[in-house]
Amino acid sequence: MKSITIDGSKRESVGKKATKALRNAGEVPCVLYGGDKPVHFSAPELAFSNLVYTPDAHTVVIALGNDKFDAVLQDIQFHPVTDKILHIDFYQLFEDKPIMMEIPVHIIGTSKGVLNGGVLRRNNRKLRVKALPKYLPDYLEADITPLKIGGKLYVTDLPQENFKIMHTENTVVCQVKRARAAIMTEIDEEEEELEEGAEAATAEGAEGTAEATEATSSES
Repeated sequence: MKSITIDGSKRESVGKKATKALRNAGEVPCVLYGGDKPVHFSAPELAFSNLVYTPDAHTVVIALGNDKFDAVLQDIQFHPVTDKILHIDFYQLFEDKPIMMEIPVHIIGTSKGVLNGGVLRRNNRKLRVKALPKYLPDYLEADITPLKIGGKLYVTDLPQENFKIMHTENTVVCQVKRARAAIMTEIDEEEEELEEGAEAATAEGAEGTAEATEATSSES
């Protein structure tokens, strides 16, 4: 998994006044959990742009002077009006401890159902995965090639190597829903099949009639 480095500074004071002063200075107050004790720090809001405003998943290297911590984003709070980042919680990673993380799902392939006019519905754009930090994937691939109209792709259909998807087996990742265009396509296909069958039957009947006429002529 790709990693982003955040350069920050440890916070000496964590009171409301100090927190407000940090935000006024363009800094985001943060807390790192998971270690022996929480680590309070701050970093410029711009430092989080590649971490927060992206659909991809990333691990984080938090650099606080001479101290560096591997972590993942755990929670983030935005201002309800301005959407400015108010606070971020991180969780520290350790090489020998599995971690659970939301991983984005990338759709690959083209399904026959979609080509026939069906509509692809994405039920889960992210899935919770458990793995050691070094095995965390950047994303999960969902191949929709086999899906026909009405077909569903479950979490059990996704490749799972060195990690586990923490959802029940009947969790639907995506499905191809029936649409009016798809119904018309199916009707057209059925009509074509019926027409082909009728033509074949007519041809067989004509051939049989010809054979019977020829046989009668021979007897005469």
